[in-house]
Amino acid sequence: MLLLGFFLGLAVGIGFWVWQQVQLKRYMGRLLRPLTSHSDKMGLLLIPGLRQEIAMVKQHRQDLQQSLQTYQDLLDFAPVGYLQVDEENQLLWCNRQAQEILYLQRWQPEQVRLLLELVRSYELDHLIEQTRDRQKPQMGEWVFHPSFDDAAEMPTIKSLALRASSLPLPNGQVGVFLENRQPLLDINQIRDRSFSDLAHELRTPLTSIRLVVETLQNRLEPPLNRWVNRLMQEVDRLINLVQSWLELTQMEANPNMQLQAKAVELRSLIASVWETLEPLAGRQSLSFSYSGPENLWIKADKARIYQVFLNLLDNSIKYSPPGTSIHVQAKIQSTNNGGDTASPILEINLIDSGVGFSEADLPHIFERFYRGDKARTHSPQDSNSIGAIVGNGLGLAIVEQILIAHGGSIKAMNHPETGGAWMQLQFREVMANSLSQDYS
Repeated sequence: MLLLGFFLGLAVGIGFWVWQQVQLKRYMGRLLRPLTSHSDKMGLLLIPGLRQEIAMVKQHRQDLQQSLQTYQDLLDFAPVGYLQVDEENQLLWCNRQAQEILYLQRWQPEQVRLLLELVRSYELDHLIEQTRDRQKPQMGEWVFHPSFDDAAEMPTIKSLALRASSLPLPNGQVGVFLENRQPLLDINQIRDRSFSDLAHELRTPLTSIRLVVETLQNRLEPPLNRWVNRLMQEVDRLINLVQSWLELTQMEANPNMQLQAKAVELRSLIASVWETLEPLAGRQSLSFSYSGPENLWIKADKARIYQVFLNLLDNSIKYSPPGTSIHVQAKIQSTNNGGDTASPILEINLIDSGVGFSEADLPHIFERFYRGDKARTHSPQDSNSIGAIVGNGLGLAIVEQILIAHGGSIKAMNHPETGGAWMQLQFREVMANSLSQDYS
């Protein structure tokens, strides 16, 4: 009986546990049924929106791919070259113009190779590295000498003058725009050669015309000789123009022209130039002043440097109002070129009180035949000019070339106090006689 009671109690307990589990499942079913129904409804409502979003993303992706292809086509047919390298200077892509400029026809778009292996241009490689290091756009110019595996092709290919503009891109990449300037330089050389030949041909007839005019001057009486004198002035102006053009062409063709360099005391040379021009300055009551060291010795071609100051002072006289002053300041400066010793530079500032230059004209002051602001290019004193290179639009261009040949430079500005022209010249061939004085 005891054993039967035990099994009966066990059966009742198990039955009660099973009943509890069934009741619990029913309760959970009733509880979760509304939630499941709501989720199904929410899912059905979200499906159309999700499909619409997916369609929009696909369309946006297609638009981006189309825009990317459009930009790539534009770059591919652009008149300037473009190439792009990765962080290891491997060529990722370049357009047709870049392939022609750098002779990269053998390169294929799927190839990824070092740019220096494809293009033997250390200047281009240095520009890219400089752009990546500084993270700023850079610009450079150099002469590119193509290299070929086949030596027979070398004589048929000429070097190119290139200009490159580079910009940093994300992930260490760099983009480079290339411009082939060789056709422009070739055109300029042809133009200069043509003008030079024309100038040579004009010298003989102009000389003959001048001889005829001189004969007429001696035979005509006033007032008829007034017209002959006017004709003589115009013939001289044309002869000076032709001579100046030939001179400038020779200087530009040979920047390292042969100079009769010797010791020149610049202070006394400037004074002698002023003495030559003093009759013109006296007509306008112009005065001249100088400040700076008395003994300024440079190694230079005296005749050429005399020509420089003759032109500059003559221009200052022509464009200075009556009763004003023309001032020349000289000082020796020391600049460190990265070594232990300082390099002396002689700086000369020539300042007048005239009308100065317009802001639009300043970048073009030293260009040949440039005629800017009429206030500075036309003067009642033009007919009285002494300098042989003045008044034809070539004077300042010749001055710049002379200074470049001497290793110097010139800069045109407007003086903040006088409002007139401010010419700043620099000479590097300063001699020991000048260095014995204190630097200003």
